[in-house]
Amino acid sequence: MRHRSKAAIALAAACTLALAAACTDSGSSEDPENLSIEQFPRNETLYTTGTAWEPPSDWNPVNPGQATGLNGLGYETLYLFDPNTQELSPWLAESGEWTEDLVFELKLRDGITWSDGEEMTADDVKYTVELGQIEAVPYANVWDWLAGVEVVDDLTVRFTFDEARHQEWDNFLFTTEIVPEHVFAEYSEDEILTGANEDPVVSGPYTVHSYDQDRIAWVKRDDWWATEALDLEVKPTYIVDIVNTSNEVTLNQLIQGEIDLSNNFLPGISDLLEGDPTLSTYYSEAPYMASANTAMLIPNTTIKPLDDPEFRRAMAFAISPGEIVDSVYSGIVSEASPTGLLPIWQDFYDQGAISEAGFQFEPSDAQTILADAGYEDSDGDGFVENLDGEAVSMTLNVPSGWTDWEEASRSIAEDLRDVGINVTEEFIDAGAVDDARTTGDFQLMLNNWSGITNSPWGHYRYLYQLPVQDNQGTANFSRIENEEAWQLTQELAATATDDPHYAEIIAELERISMEEMPAIPIWYNGVWAQSSNQVWTNWPSGDGDTPGVYPSVWNEMFGMGSIYMLTQLESAG
Repeated sequence: MRHRSKAAIALAAACTLALAAACTDSGSSEDPENLSIEQFPRNETLYTTGTAWEPPSDWNPVNPGQATGLNGLGYETLYLFDPNTQELSPWLAESGEWTEDLVFELKLRDGITWSDGEEMTADDVKYTVELGQIEAVPYANVWDWLAGVEVVDDLTVRFTFDEARHQEWDNFLFTTEIVPEHVFAEYSEDEILTGANEDPVVSGPYTVHSYDQDRIAWVKRDDWWATEALDLEVKPTYIVDIVNTSNEVTLNQLIQGEIDLSNNFLPGISDLLEGDPTLSTYYSEAPYMASANTAMLIPNTTIKPLDDPEFRRAMAFAISPGEIVDSVYSGIVSEASPTGLLPIWQDFYDQGAISEAGFQFEPSDAQTILADAGYEDSDGDGFVENLDGEAVSMTLNVPSGWTDWEEASRSIAEDLRDVGINVTEEFIDAGAVDDARTTGDFQLMLNNWSGITNSPWGHYRYLYQLPVQDNQGTANFSRIENEEAWQLTQELAATATDDPHYAEIIAELERISMEEMPAIPIWYNGVWAQSSNQVWTNWPSGDGDTPGVYPSVWNEMFGMGSIYMLTQLESAG
């Protein structure tokens, strides 16, 4: 791997910003290892942006901060998950099945090789899973219900469980990257957890070519296993991911054909689509983007009056999602269901529960709920007091510089003030938001970490995970303690999708979450995807009867089928 000098960085930046977005246009027969980033043939190179916010520095799949493309282009998962069909399909695995109630047997594909020429075997799978026995590994919780892993033969692994948590296991299969034992076994525990793992040995279709402060370059492997096993071939010889700059710069690069795919929010893209046939999005009409996650208002339920579910329900009726969808996002996102569940789970929306406990924008209903619960404006300042007569004044925090969220928070705060709830928006450093969310040192904030996954179980784990810790890292940021909801969530995790009880549990969780509002769903953030057709065409589309995969290089998306995008692209000629 080459990490180039500042002079080379400057040359590469100048070259990428040139009209053709690269210094050469025609194909090259030269060995890719002899080329620097600025010498890549433009018609063989896919330029992406929208994932990385800082220089690439981490090639460790065990560490959540890994470089763009490491998950999917480099390391791969045992299965892929299709959000549109809600089905898993074998990837590195050839097959897998529950052979007994508490036993799952998996067979690897034969002929998978690591990029250093070593064969992938069942030992690699066993080693990867057993890394979870280190407490700080992100998937360590699998060992709360996994009893053991056994290598049956070179390609077969047997998993024995204390409890068969079907939904969590499915999630593990398409989100956990398999690592080479012969490389990682040489690392210390500290290196496994925090090491950079430079020059990664991978199984995927690309290896790291080089990187610098504002980009990482991947180069196509000649011996990727899926070419022979699945008749798949990735089309770009090179993939260069650019660290995010400003929206204006990215938009200009996209229009000029210097960027092929932007996976970041670009304000005004809906207007440009009408006048520029070289640009495309996942849907050809509003909302243009597939839904990626649910943006929700998170109340800190450990403080008054946010500990009162009636106060939280009043807030839900006071907020206008439509205003945010239209004014902030110009129609490229959609209003969230009151359940908070993404549209991919709309078959599980329980209309009875929604009719009974759902909400919609209706300020007069918000004021009625407040009055019925005893919240009054006794001093005439236009804002209700707490039940004990103390003034209520709250702050809604979002990261500064997130312009869409800044505007959304302004709209939310204004709506709440209109019904007598005194809320002021405040923009602070993104790191400070992270710290406040983790420690619980906040009143209100926006968060969208309930995203696409294989089951509504993921959404309810996000809302209700117990126990509440001093530091909440990934879930239950409202710090609500509902033993019934958490028990149902765990029951859902252990229930197979085709079990009739599965939908019943989801319906009950919908009812509970809408009645007590641990978080208030407002809108669906998009799988931001704006594509240029000047160099590459045949981008995935959601139009038609069979929606395509999501056109995204966000790391988690490759395990959801986005790898197929690279095999379906066509040269514009």
